[in-house]
Amino acid sequence: MEINHYEFEYGEYGETTDVQINLRGFDILRYNNISKGTAFTIDERRKLKLSGYLPPRVKTLEEQVETSLKILENKENDIEKFIYLRSLYDRNVVLAHAVIASDVTSFLPIIYTPTVGLACQQYSSMFRRANGIHFYPGNIDHAEHILNHYTDQDIRVAVVTDNQGILGIGDQGAGGIPICLGKLMLYTQGAGIAPWHCLPISLDVGTDNEDLLNDPNYLGWRERRLTGEAYYEFIEKFVVAFKKVFPKALCQWEDFSKQTAFTVRDKYLKEVVSFNDDIQGTGSITLAGAIAAMKVKNEKMTDQVYLVHGAGAGGVGIAEQIQTELEEQGMSAEEAIARIFTLDSRGVVTSDRDLEPYKIKYAKDPATLPWLKTPEDNTLLNVVKNEKITVLIGTSGQPGCFTKEVVDAVSRHTDRPVILPLSNPTSKTEALPVDVYEWTDGKALVATGSPFPDVEHGGKAYRIGQMNNAFVFPGVGLGVVASGATEVLPVFFSAAAHAVAEFISEEDIKDGILCPPLNQLKEVSIAVAKRVGAEAIKAGVTRNDCPFSDFKHENDEGRLNVLIDKMYWNPVYF
Repeated sequence: MEINHYEFEYGEYGETTDVQINLRGFDILRYNNISKGTAFTIDERRKLKLSGYLPPRVKTLEEQVETSLKILENKENDIEKFIYLRSLYDRNVVLAHAVIASDVTSFLPIIYTPTVGLACQQYSSMFRRANGIHFYPGNIDHAEHILNHYTDQDIRVAVVTDNQGILGIGDQGAGGIPICLGKLMLYTQGAGIAPWHCLPISLDVGTDNEDLLNDPNYLGWRERRLTGEAYYEFIEKFVVAFKKVFPKALCQWEDFSKQTAFTVRDKYLKEVVSFNDDIQGTGSITLAGAIAAMKVKNEKMTDQVYLVHGAGAGGVGIAEQIQTELEEQGMSAEEAIARIFTLDSRGVVTSDRDLEPYKIKYAKDPATLPWLKTPEDNTLLNVVKNEKITVLIGTSGQPGCFTKEVVDAVSRHTDRPVILPLSNPTSKTEALPVDVYEWTDGKALVATGSPFPDVEHGGKAYRIGQMNNAFVFPGVGLGVVASGATEVLPVFFSAAAHAVAEFISEEDIKDGILCPPLNQLKEVSIAVAKRVGAEAIKAGVTRNDCPFSDFKHENDEGRLNVLIDKMYWNPVYF
């Protein structure tokens, strides 16, 4: 049986692979990539020896979706909806994705943030069926063999986590793999990368989470986390095996913690086709929001002073992306860095401290901060007041730290303060949008990391833009895969940011809304993919076996766009 076959005029390169099986009878119903459940036709049931295994009625996909939506309506809470959708996916990937696509705005918070955080915390008790691959010290020496025998072999995107920096809730041990599952569902929903081209991987190097270590039901490797040389040897073994088995696949590093995130990203940038979404994806979507804010303010990025409150992987990633944009707009590296302040639990990051390497670049010389006379002076409020901050970004996970006094201080330096409380989940947000609107009489330009309801102000309802990385990483992945890029360049994320910003409607810009609506995820992802793929071709980093290497054709960009449209997988039965 073959399903989801695509004709492609440029040959096999980039074509979505058919699912081909030699199964018959009940085994077909067990294989979620091909099962249609009650939608198998009478003729298919006869040919595939399914007669008698299914009730007589044949349902259409639309009828199956309607039934699933009714079931979801009766679920008591979001975690129960998450469990149902995962269970549905394990039975029938087409139906699960068709259900999600029917209302992606409502279901994205279920399959990903914030609900997926609860799924990580409850992973061991919720476990029903194996998904993806779990490497741990007991099997990492056999990583190549395990990858070679994975069910799906045409892997194009893998999301890989070491489970340490999960969505503001930290170390979740083996429980981090739902993050990978959720991200890959978004690769399919946004970028149309077929589920059988996606691979979730957990690098279980232990956990320092006492609750998990003491939980008799915990399913992970029940040891303290590997650190230092032992940890990096483990990662190296994985990378060597992954590169050998899937040399063309994109590896997205996910939820590594702080310095580890930067070390792993930078070490393997050219070893495997890879990037870190927490660093680069977060930086890209935040830059997109800042670009949109400049359209509202009718000002330049170079006119602003930026403060990133939260100097972890995401916060420094944002600083990196803003710096890149400022340099592209004519500033020197030194001038750009001077406009960007980072803040951690000890206040503004200064060079006289013993710092983790990834924080050093944006550390300030205390001699240039005359207001900083004592450690007690080093507060969020004082930085905003004295450095005349106009763009305030939160990645701290400290709920409510953007107080009225802090927001008022930003407002004194600009008519339209940009306030971006990005911490996930919702309970960790630095400020509630409704409060920021009230404190600034609606003048603030606000976007968040978590979903929030519309805010009523001045007799009008304003949509709160969600700076969701889902607008970036699926399109980046599709652009990389389609172009045959051999590495992921920083310029890809700048291109992605501009593509997202250009998708914000004129009406939304007039209302000060800084992100597209989530129901445009597919359209935004395709636009991002085309921009990223074009940058890869322009930079000459495409593989020799792809149609775009060495500028073989005058119309490479146009041919790339056709390929991206052709290779997009939609959840329909064939």
